[in-house]
Amino acid sequence: MAEGGLKSIIAALGANLGIAVSKFVAYLFTGSSSMLAEAVHSFADSSNQVLLLIGGRRAKRPPTAEHPFGYGRSRYVYAFLVAVVIFLAGGVFALFEAYEKFHSPTPVEDPAWAFGVLVVAIGLEGFSLRTALREAKPRRRGLSLPDFIRRTKTPEFAVVILEDFGALCGLVLALVGVSVAVLTGDGRWDGVGSAAIGVLLVAIAVVLATQVASLLVGEAADPTMENAVRAAIGDELIHLRTLHLGPDELLVAAKIAVPAERAAGDVVDAIHATEEKIRAAVPYDCTIYLEPDLRRTPSF
Repeated sequence: MAEGGLKSIIAALGANLGIAVSKFVAYLFTGSSSMLAEAVHSFADSSNQVLLLIGGRRAKRPPTAEHPFGYGRSRYVYAFLVAVVIFLAGGVFALFEAYEKFHSPTPVEDPAWAFGVLVVAIGLEGFSLRTALREAKPRRRGLSLPDFIRRTKTPEFAVVILEDFGALCGLVLALVGVSVAVLTGDGRWDGVGSAAIGVLLVAIAVVLATQVASLLVGEAADPTMENAVRAAIGDELIHLRTLHLGPDELLVAAKIAVPAERAAGDVVDAIHATEEKIRAAVPYDCTIYLEPDLRRTPSF
């Protein structure tokens, strides 16, 4: 796993563990369903970071006869599990709490605890999001944040950024829900906050699952990297296929044109030289297969 991705995961894990404990303590004092939903959300986020760390570790296993291209896609598998955890442990639980609150509304007790924890949590989540954005910046290459999340091949960045963004929005929603419940004395507003948090988390889980599922099925290199490979091969390129074996591993398969009169030794030397150019052109660990062929002139 890239150092930037690891730093963002560790920062998010530390923040979420501290926030989860403080939110749960606040729930015990206040009885707020929004606080309980947020506590479960933070505990789920903490388990998500652990899953990402496990996925990164398993991806480092060396290739075997059964998995000759290695285990790089393990990071995609564990990122998909994270999306499932966000959906079930975060979103669905928050919606269930909202349902319960609407049917059995209770006033928020000791709201100072809720306000204090929420304000501190917003600061910690903001720090975690800032760390993730800073570590992702070198890989964005001028892309907007939505485009980066959609196109990145590194699932850890997408997971942590979406998690932290969702957590910040959820904290604001919880703060609004608790505040209105305290001002009106109607505990159902606390349920409204919990419902809004649930809808938000389900939406984030769907976006994340869709993105990671595409990576699991297999995605080509992004256009910038493919153009770099094409430039490295040059005019001899007939056709090209690329496939990510993992976030930092790329399979390159291409058919290249060689003159009919060229000796076999010269063809081999040319292929080796082209492979070195490709490896120098893209920042990935490349597995390369180049097939020599004759360029056929179309007949009319």
